[in-house]
Amino acid sequence: MMKPEDKERHKDLIQDESLLSPKELRKRKKEEKRATNPKLYNALEWVIIIVLALVIALFINFVIIINSTVPTGSMENTIMPGSRMIGLRVSYWFSDPDRGDIVVFKYPDDPSQVFVKRVIGLPGETVEVIDGVTYIDGEELDEPYINPDYYVTRNMDSEDYGPYTVPEGSYFVMGDNRGNSKDARYWTNTYVRKKAILGKALFVYWPFSRIGKLN
Repeated sequence: MMKPEDKERHKDLIQDESLLSPKELRKRKKEEKRATNPKLYNALEWVIIIVLALVIALFINFVIIINSTVPTGSMENTIMPGSRMIGLRVSYWFSDPDRGDIVVFKYPDDPSQVFVKRVIGLPGETVEVIDGVTYIDGEELDEPYINPDYYVTRNMDSEDYGPYTVPEGSYFVMGDNRGNSKDARYWTNTYVRKKAILGKALFVYWPFSRIGKLN
C-alpha cells in the first residue's frame, strides 16, 4: 500500500506531466528508463555509434571515393609500383574525363580487374603512335609525364601503333611508362567505356615517401 507521502509525490508527478508537451514527456520517460538501467543504455548508444560509423565509412568508400593500388611499373615515374592511391568516384558524374586525367577503371578485357592509366584519346579522335610519339588527329601530343627512360630504350622500328579512332562514349588510355605498359595498344577490347571508369585518381597516400597529388 502506498504511503501518504508517496501518494502526494505521485499526484504531483501526474500534475507536472500534464503540463509537459508531448516531446518533453517523451524525453522525461526516456530519462526515467535510462535511470533504471544506465549500463544497458550506454551499451546501446555505443552500438548505434559504431553501426552509424560503419554505414558512413561504407557509403564513402563505395559511393564517394575509390581506393586503388598500382602493382606494376606501368605508370612510372608518376606512380611507382606498390603505391596506393585515392580516387574520387563523383568526378565524372556531371562531366567527362579530360585528356591527361589519370583514371581508375574496369579492365575492358576482364572487368573483374581494376586498372589505372592516363586518358590519351577522347571520343571521336584518332590516336596514332609513330616512332614512339603520340599524335591526336595528326598533331603531336606533348606528354611531359612519360618516363624519360622510354625515349632512351625505345625501339624505333617497333613503336608504331594505330591509328585508333575512339568511339563515342569511350576513351583511349595508356600508361606513362610506355615501354613497360600493357595498355590500350595491346588489348583485345581497345577502348574504355565511360561507364567502366570508376573515378579519377587524385593522390598517392602510400608509401609515405611518395605522398602527393597526381597530375
